Amino acid sequence: MFVLAWRTLRFRRGGFVATFLALFFGTVLVMACGGLLETGVRNNAPPQRLAGADLVVTGDRSYELTGRSADDSESAVLTERVPVRDGLVREVRSTTGVRSAVPEPVFDAAVLGGRGTDGGRTDVEGHGWSSAALTPYRTSAGRAPAADDQVVLDARTARAAGAEPGDRIRLAVPGGTRTYEVSGIAAPRGGRQAGKAVVFFTDARARALAGGEIADIAVVAAPGQDVGALKSRLAERVAESGARAKVVSGDDRGAVEYPDVERDRESLIVIASVFGGLAAMVAVFVVVSTVSLSVRQRHREFALMRATGATPRQLRRMLLAETLLVALLAAAGGALAGPYAGEQLFTRLVDAGLVEGAVVHSQGWIPAVAAGGALLLTALVGGTVGARRAVRTHPGRALTEAATGERWLHPVRLVLAVLFLGGATALATLTVLLFDGPIAASTAGPTVICAAAGLALLGPGLTKLVTFLVSPLVRLLTGRGPSGELALLNSRARTVRMASVVTPVLLATGMAVGNLYLQTTQVRAAEDAFRENLRADAVLTAPVGGVDPALTDRVRKLDGVAAASAYVTTTGHVERPHDGADDGDGLPLQGVTGRDATRTTAVRPTEGSLSALTGRTVALPESRADELGKGVGDTLRLRLGDGAATDVHIVALFEGRAGYETALAPASLLAPHTTTGLPRQIMVRAEPGTDGAELMAALHRFTEGHPGLQAADRDALLAANAEDVQLQAWINYLLVGMIVAYTAIAVVNSQVLSVTNRKREFGLMRLGGATRAQVLRTVSVEALLVTAVGLLLGTLAAATSLIPFAVAAADTWLPSGPLSIYAAVAGTATALTLGAALAATWSVTRGREADAAVAAE
Repeated sequence: MFVLAWRTLRFRRGGFVATFLALFFGTVLVMACGGLLETGVRNNAPPQRLAGADLVVTGDRSYELTGRSADDSESAVLTERVPVRDGLVREVRSTTGVRSAVPEPVFDAAVLGGRGTDGGRTDVEGHGWSSAALTPYRTSAGRAPAADDQVVLDARTARAAGAEPGDRIRLAVPGGTRTYEVSGIAAPRGGRQAGKAVVFFTDARARALAGGEIADIAVVAAPGQDVGALKSRLAERVAESGARAKVVSGDDRGAVEYPDVERDRESLIVIASVFGGLAAMVAVFVVVSTVSLSVRQRHREFALMRATGATPRQLRRMLLAETLLVALLAAAGGALAGPYAGEQLFTRLVDAGLVEGAVVHSQGWIPAVAAGGALLLTALVGGTVGARRAVRTHPGRALTEAATGERWLHPVRLVLAVLFLGGATALATLTVLLFDGPIAASTAGPTVICAAAGLALLGPGLTKLVTFLVSPLVRLLTGRGPSGELALLNSRARTVRMASVVTPVLLATGMAVGNLYLQTTQVRAAEDAFRENLRADAVLTAPVGGVDPALTDRVRKLDGVAAASAYVTTTGHVERPHDGADDGDGLPLQGVTGRDATRTTAVRPTEGSLSALTGRTVALPESRADELGKGVGDTLRLRLGDGAATDVHIVALFEGRAGYETALAPASLLAPHTTTGLPRQIMVRAEPGTDGAELMAALHRFTEGHPGLQAADRDALLAANAEDVQLQAWINYLLVGMIVAYTAIAVVNSQVLSVTNRKREFGLMRLGGATRAQVLRTVSVEALLVTAVGLLLGTLAAATSLIPFAVAAADTWLPSGPLSIYAAVAGTATALTLGAALAATWSVTRGREADAAVAAE
């Protein structure tokens, strides 16, 4: 049977290539997303700077959310670095088996100026010199820092800044900028890179710049000490001390060097799961459609084989053997290309800043087996379903159906169509009724797939209906010429096969239009929310760390300044009341200066006053207060960004923008519990009558007396926010683009496969007097008709997602985004469909008419 299958494939190269491409690219796409999921689950980040430490004691950022009952809980990751208390260093050093324990202050810094720097600045991470031995670093030139105004640069940073021992350089450090002497240059032993660029200060100076906090403790085991046993002893010691800390080893030490690894892990898993599931669904749909079309093209062949004595069982075995051969070849090729595609996709995510570059991309055998097995099973099922009628139908009836077209409406098909369309309706309803803001995308996205699947299952009927509706327009555009009339007649006679070509166009259009406009709508909603909440005319920032909150009062006294407010953002978690315990996303918190909050933000209290935001207080959006069952004067217990717990009094309620609600609290309360320990910015509002130029001039004069402080106007704030939002959307554009590109391959596949099977038909047309040009014109009209039907149905599928999402996220019925996106999608679909049809027709009409007329279909 395999020999017969192989011989058959040799003479069915078009179907073979189409099925192979669908399976190959489907395997690659699913494997790439599977590799991202495995990378997120493993989350391997090998240590670099801490490679010489056997164990690391670090602040525990995991947090167990408490629900209404003991069983109602989940884990979250705190957004800020959790410091290690000073007394824990002595306890670690006194533990049996510890050779040394190095406390690690960590803070951001920047080298300002120097040749080879990017824009005159090189971002570095500051440490105490004692930690240099952990990489290990050695001084390749000069000596260790001995005074507070001396530093050692790593060799990479020194080359970028063009600095040598004895030179003086400007460094931006927490609290401002200062000139330091380069006492030495450090290089890792063995010449290997050590991850982030670093600058070493004296231990005392590093501790002071870090705000007196210790980020972690690097532990080196005594000679002969079992590291596993030491880890257990240290874990017991840490637990007994009551410190919010944990002991890590192996690659978990890398997560200490790169704190964002834990946070990015969840994002990567979510992205890989969502788009992996979406890719798998699309791949299954494309593969089944392609394999079924390929098999259906051989309806007449199967009928003739039945008429000459072949049994249905023999035909099924031959078909399964053919499909298995193609699927195995495609799976083998996909298994080789999948890891490379996954690694390239992962690199794009790292470049975009969504994933920390220290994480190692993982692509094991599990994604390969899952992708190959799923698509192999899909191919076999698609082939079996596609050939079901030709295999089981009486030979005489099968020959008739091959010539006139087969029946398509089956009870199972109808039930599935109703289920998919019902699912799309349910998801659209949930999007409108239950969700606000960006979270509405979680139900809006899958709506497109359900709607497209339901419409595709009803494709033949809908294709016939749409063809009938657009027939007058086709006749008008073709001048009632023979090409247009013949194209309409062919479309009516070949409805089922035409629907098989319409389906990939429908799917590609629905996916592209739905997901692209979903992103543009979400971006516009986020930008509008930021713009509406921003009432400041300018902002003061520092190159690294944050700004001194004491400067707020001094800025407020400048000429032309009406208000100045410190600004910091973080995320907290509501601990009490338990009935209002939040999910893993937590409660977004914005720190402000209460007396000027109403002038620098758009928040207008409906109850209470923002001027009361002093000490341990909070202002809540009304929707969140309703969920918690709290009002002005009540108390909440909050777990802040670094894990510290505090009771806060509710002093105001306000109406927040749906989906973008953020609670307000004093910046003086939130800033000490962030990684930098300082406010990020000072928001400035101009006095009435003071224009932007006058305000910026006053702020620039102020910054001259505070080196490192920078002033930017409102437009710069809006541009920076838009850049951040667009960067996040770009990731989705990339992943959606991959899926749409795959469906575009299916469009070309289906069109070429459909046209190349009509060689005999074209030959008969030419024997009847039609010229080759007339055949090409007829096929062109048919291709344009296919495109029009696919675009119309795809747009309808996209609308089931976009309209509910626009209502939920932006409170409008129309999605946001330029019409050029739709024009590009329609133009691409037209070019692919028309180009593939014309290329295939040109190829099959090259021979003599008589030869083509007698060719087997």
